[in-house]
Amino acid sequence: MNAFDRISRDPAIMSGKPCIKGTRITVELILEYLGEGLTADEIIEGHRHLSVEDVRAAATYAAHYLSHEGLTAAE
Repeated sequence: MNAFDRISRDPAIMSGKPCIKGTRITVELILEYLGEGLTADEIIEGHRHLSVEDVRAAATYAAHYLSHEGLTAAE
């Protein structure tokens, strides 16, 4: 399974934010957890329906998205 197969976007779910397929867990939330220092196992402990592959897919999706965006310097 491709990492992007684990991500879905539906305007009716979480305002169209990318989510782990079949959940309301957004890529954004997973990135926030990782940024706070949580490990994949700690994230899964709080969201038992997620897998390590889901957490990796969220990070891969975000990296791919950012690599294709025109970024500006933060002020």
